[in-house]
Amino acid sequence: MKKILALLVIAPMLISCSGSKKDQFNEAYVKDTNGFDILMGQFAHNIENIWGMNEVLIAGPKDYVKYSDQYYTRSHINFDAGTITIETISGTDPAASLRQAIISTLLVGDDPGNVDLYSDANDIQISREPMLYGQVLDNTGQPIRWIGRANSFADYLVQNKLMRRQSGMHIIYSVTIQMVPNHLNKRAHKYLPMIREASAKYGVDQSLILAIMQTESAFNPYAVSNADALGLMQVVQHTAGVDVFKSEGKWGKPSRSYLFDPQNNINTGTAYLAMLQNVYLGNIDNPTSRRYAVITAYNGGAGSVLRVFSQNKAQAFNIINNMAPGDVYTTLTTKHPSAESRRYLYKVNNTQRSYRRLD
Repeated sequence: MKKILALLVIAPMLISCSGSKKDQFNEAYVKDTNGFDILMGQFAHNIENIWGMNEVLIAGPKDYVKYSDQYYTRSHINFDAGTITIETISGTDPAASLRQAIISTLLVGDDPGNVDLYSDANDIQISREPMLYGQVLDNTGQPIRWIGRANSFADYLVQNKLMRRQSGMHIIYSVTIQMVPNHLNKRAHKYLPMIREASAKYGVDQSLILAIMQTESAFNPYAVSNADALGLMQVVQHTAGVDVFKSEGKWGKPSRSYLFDPQNNINTGTAYLAMLQNVYLGNIDNPTSRRYAVITAYNGGAGSVLRVFSQNKAQAFNIINNMAPGDVYTTLTTKHPSAESRRYLYKVNNTQRSYRRLD
């Protein structure tokens, strides 16, 4: 499993500059995508074999999931709900397995390059400021930065908050930790300097960047998706990543490790928003109408946005420019062929309102 992931992470896209670059790129895209699908399928199958059919849990855009202890123990951070659940089916010493996983989770850093989500390696490197610092308070109401406090809190949880349930043939032991009520804002605040820098560089409202990040990942730096979108802004290497690299005079695509770096991810996602805003959808005159189109296009592509109005690109721009912004919004939230894209515009638009005070 780890070998497959390593190949996907470090293998360069060996494409000749001669011949049909588009065809070669498409072949590489299919190969990489198929490789990732195989990896995920094998990983899910392995988890099902160990935990049971109803207990398959893997990382997602808003869910950090890390296995350890030969896959018998796992940590799940739900960044949307603000809960951290540590579970084990270890039959030897479940309390010890939980304790170690609690400590590792509380102290994990925010650099995804240091953690392999698809192995059981206990490869957590203690950070000077853990990813969850300030988002979790221990039983004495204190934030957790160092191993001593993490040890004490793990002991408290195992002794006082241990739960057990039956699932198939397994007894699952667990503890659940509630994050602080404003955990989302604390994570957002951590990335504000990077967001402000990208906003100024690319001319994209920082409120829009924040709204996209919250909707895509809930500010989870480890965010992944079944479409292999990566990082805080869920950038896809083969589409937005390639477009941005091309606009910057670079050939190929950003690597997974590149996109898991928070600053690179925010820059790439914001650069793509700027391309949608100024290039692909730049012929939309009204800035509010254009913003609705850009938001929808970030999820489903600019072409799909224009085809809602007309199969002819020029005609689509003409129709949009003769509509009131409210009508453009209604059209995109009711007539776009993708239900996900329809909901996406609604969510991002509402979320952006709460961030406008920061612009």
